[in-house]
Amino acid sequence: MLGEWVSIAPEIRPGALKNEDGSAKPFYLTRDFRYADKEIFELTIVNSADAYGKVPLAKIFIRGHISWRGDHPIAEGAQKVDFTADEAYQVTPLISGFADLLNKITSNSYDKWEVGKTQSIFGKSFAPFGLVEGINFKEFDLIYLFNDLLFWGARNVDGRGFDKEENRPTNLQIPLVRKS
Repeated sequence: MLGEWVSIAPEIRPGALKNEDGSAKPFYLTRDFRYADKEIFELTIVNSADAYGKVPLAKIFIRGHISWRGDHPIAEGAQKVDFTADEAYQVTPLISGFADLLNKITSNSYDKWEVGKTQSIFGKSFAPFGLVEGINFKEFDLIYLFNDLLFWGARNVDGRGFDKEENRPTNLQIPLVRKS
């Protein structure tokens, strides 16, 4: 699994926000994942407003450690893993509307949000992502490597995150491919 992995195409996820009818509001993203020795990972996510990734909203960078927790029953060779962002967590607005939104809903512990300006949210409260000061972001996920494709767990259809062991995914999502 060592190396760099990227999205095949923009991906869709059910979000925690709801549409007027109560259904999960989708969001779109691409992932660039690097895995190195000593269980360290780096993940760059670009969230987009559209399914084709033509209107990028924000870039998110996370760096931390992977903890391997044993076999996952979804497929032979699949592993339970915990991703902990215990080294870095950064956000870069890529469009003015998103920067404006962050300026309205984040605390005054941040500089003014501007397009292209990266700010660290590591160790701080950040309501848009549900982060609480002093608590590292952590996800209870899974990893499955098959035919040079890297799968993680599929998001819960109701938009719940992987913030608890009981929310650990039970299905696979669209895989990442090895970056050449």
